[in-house]
Amino acid sequence: MALDVGTKRIGIALSDYLQIIAIPHSFIPRTPEKEAIETICKLAKENRVEKIVVGVPINMDGSEGAQAKDCTEFSQKILGFDIIFEDERLTSEEAESRLKERKIDFRKNKGLVDMESAAVILEQYLRR
Repeated sequence: MALDVGTKRIGIALSDYLQIIAIPHSFIPRTPEKEAIETICKLAKENRVEKIVVGVPINMDGSEGAQAKDCTEFSQKILGFDIIFEDERLTSEEAESRLKERKIDFRKNKGLVDMESAAVILEQYLRR
């Protein structure tokens, strides 16, 4: 499972059974935080997830800013799973590009970008 943790929403992606393909799954509201964490844990258990890959927005110079800290602090509240941090630089741009290629209008539903971004994050992890 991968998470694209934003200030308003969290994009979620899952891999297939063989851990080859990343599939955009859903997005959930970030707040209330307790409910978001409960939803993530429930979804992870239902799908027999062992590892959760969390995208961390590293600055282009390689430093970690406030949003990166927020993502790591949020993910530390998800208990019972291995948490892996993945650099998510430029994943939103990649996600938007993919959605445009498929002629999906995401301007009124930014959750679609969050889901696709989570899939990009998961793909990066699975490739390694």
